[in-house]
Amino acid sequence: MTPLTIAQMILAVALIASILLQQRGTGLGGAFGGEVTAYRSRRGIERTLFRLTIVLAVLFVVFSLLNLLPQGGL
Repeated sequence: MTPLTIAQMILAVALIASILLQQRGTGLGGAFGGEVTAYRSRRGIERTLFRLTIVLAVLFVVFSLLNLLPQGGL
């Protein structure tokens, strides 16, 4: 296993975790038992988590494309 592959696996787990923490329409409080019935904009930790998810997704795609490059040798 190359370091690039290991980094890609770590990114995949982090991306899955950040997606699972976001519950559509309920906010972060819904993940821990709270309930919100009104729609509101993302604030604080929710906005940070949303942006982190986007960054992780972009990094995952970049690492995937880098993994496609020939490793040299052959």
